[in-house]
Amino acid sequence: MASATMARPSLTSNDSAVLQALFDAESSPSSGVTIDPRLPAWPATVLISHDDLQSLKGLEVEIVRELQPDKNPNFESVQTAVHKLDSIVQQYPSYPSAYINRAQTLRMLVDLQFNEISNANADEGSSDTLFTPEATDLATRILNDLSQAIDLAKPISPVNPVSPVQARLLADAYTHRGYIVLKAARIKKNHNSEEIGNVGPQRLWGVGADQLEEMASRDFFLGGQYGNKVAQQLAVQTNPYAKMCGAIVKEAMRKEINGS
Repeated sequence: MASATMARPSLTSNDSAVLQALFDAESSPSSGVTIDPRLPAWPATVLISHDDLQSLKGLEVEIVRELQPDKNPNFESVQTAVHKLDSIVQQYPSYPSAYINRAQTLRMLVDLQFNEISNANADEGSSDTLFTPEATDLATRILNDLSQAIDLAKPISPVNPVSPVQARLLADAYTHRGYIVLKAARIKKNHNSEEIGNVGPQRLWGVGADQLEEMASRDFFLGGQYGNKVAQQLAVQTNPYAKMCGAIVKEAMRKEINGS
């Protein structure tokens, strides 16, 4: 007579570590990123003198301060901030911080300019101002700026250490870009192209929903690696392998509970 005790699979230490990394965002291997406070704020590819960097930092602080909620920024003040950041980018095209600050300022501009349109279209596909047809050009600029900030700030090799300033920028930029890409994936999954047309950043138009979700998961993973806790959680939720393993585990548990 066969034993009524169900044999349970044993996991190797490696298997356990993989499952832990897949299902527990806090265990994401952020140790793979080395942050060295002794390093200069930006890599050598950012060809700006120390004095100019200090001046730029002060100028950016002034710009961002005017956009704080207690200043009650309106469309005109946000647009002025965008123009100031345009000037910085034009004069210092290798300066990563200006690109991410401009991306975030443009995001505010989109909300102020297209909020009413977005609310009116909430039942038609997306309540996000960034994914209204009218916001296409600005959405494209935002995604391009985030990508440029990442390209300029990321280390030459993943094993190279980064400064705390680099790490913060990369964490924010990867997470922001991941959100935009994930939003595009959700819209494509929930509505066909005939219903909503092409919305959002143009470079994402021809990409399928599943591929977009994988791209977003990758960005969230990297954002988490550089220290963004929200990105760590979203990386797990969007990781296709975690989803697959989750389905396998759930099915195994169901069979064990039912005794089959």
